[in-house]
Amino acid sequence: MDTPSRRKSCLNLHAGMNETSLRLETSAAPASSLSSSFRSISISSSRMASSLTSPSSSKSSICSDRFIPCRSYSRLHLFGLMDKESPTKEGGNEVYSRILRSELFGPDFGSFFSCRSGFTDESQSELVAVQDRADSGFSSEASTPPKPPRKVPKTPHKVLDAPSLQDDFYLNLVDWSSQNVLAVGLGTCVYLWTASNSKVTKLCDLGPNDSVCAVQWIREDSYISIGTSLGKVQVWDGTQCKRVRTMAGHQTRTGVLAWNSRTLSSGSRDRNILQHDLRVSSDYVSKLVGHKSEVCGLKWSHDDRELASGGNDNQLLVWNQHSQQPVLKLTEHTGAVKAIAWSPHKSNLLASGGGTADRCIRFWNTTNGHQLNHIDTGSQIMVWKYPSMAKVATLTGHSLRVLYLAMSPDGQTIVTGAGDETLRFRNVFPSVKTQTPVKDTGLMSLGRTYIR
Repeated sequence: MDTPSRRKSCLNLHAGMNETSLRLETSAAPASSLSSSFRSISISSSRMASSLTSPSSSKSSICSDRFIPCRSYSRLHLFGLMDKESPTKEGGNEVYSRILRSELFGPDFGSFFSCRSGFTDESQSELVAVQDRADSGFSSEASTPPKPPRKVPKTPHKVLDAPSLQDDFYLNLVDWSSQNVLAVGLGTCVYLWTASNSKVTKLCDLGPNDSVCAVQWIREDSYISIGTSLGKVQVWDGTQCKRVRTMAGHQTRTGVLAWNSRTLSSGSRDRNILQHDLRVSSDYVSKLVGHKSEVCGLKWSHDDRELASGGNDNQLLVWNQHSQQPVLKLTEHTGAVKAIAWSPHKSNLLASGGGTADRCIRFWNTTNGHQLNHIDTGSQIMVWKYPSMAKVATLTGHSLRVLYLAMSPDGQTIVTGAGDETLRFRNVFPSVKTQTPVKDTGLMSLGRTYIR
């Protein structure tokens, strides 16, 4: 039965509450509306007592805000996971707490486990064991298996005989176009080999008084430039086999050529670099002077901002597109610098290779001129992994030193030329989607053909 005090207040209150603990704001509203409001928020005393009280705290006078039970009323001790103890390693609970706190709330959360009432040592020990098993299972499933080592064929998959391919370190007689056509200078002639159908086309013959010293395709078209022993630079349409223009300017042979989007650069034994613009009528628009010996290496950066040049004076020079003087002079090489390559992924990363007296590949930061790394190759053709510079493979087969190298437009195949008058094709960087098992085959099964 209700006591007189509770019947008088018209409210069902918790045993630990009295009328003074509940303050009601009065207003001028009618008494009937207040009475209905009191009835709407009244709570059954029996339900209140069953949900908020526990046997151990029936006499407690602590109450919770908004009738949310305190932790002391939660009876978490009733939810132990194991009735018997499970052995754990020393410090296991602390390890589990740190792992769980980090996974749930991030590494910076520090107060989640400040209150652990209700958790027994037995339950925590079991959770540690569960977590250990989960971690081991997750690690085995999520860990990526190591990549198998790249297998590069030891022998080429195709060999072309190239009679009259000159054994001259300072020339550049092989280049592969974006249209998948290989150009090769043989004596006084230039031949085109179409990779898709192995068709060979004779582009030009310079005559008995001249010879081919360099070939270079334009980046995204079918035009090709040819440097000659008389110091001329010719531009041909490779599709129509028609000469477009001839430009003079060099005093001796033109042994290296390089295109950017608008300009053709040529290097010569006269130690000069000429800049040619096909849109103007003059033979060249500027001259770059800096090398003390024959220029044998030229390469524009992919953004057309910088030109790197190498010479027989062992110097590597970097030129700005608007300056007449080199912005960098790099002199660490001890041999002629012919091999030059810009990184396609980082604009200021430049690689250069020295000749027989040097045998080193050096990497440069052209922003500040610092040498990032260098390695002694000690071999003619090698495949390296950057930036670790781990050797992937050593390619053999040529009987004389390798002088020329070009890469197919899809980046999978390289062709090398040497003084033994052969061109050898190797699928060094096969596509992941089309990769097939590599099989080493003997030269007798290749069916050697001639490029002319």
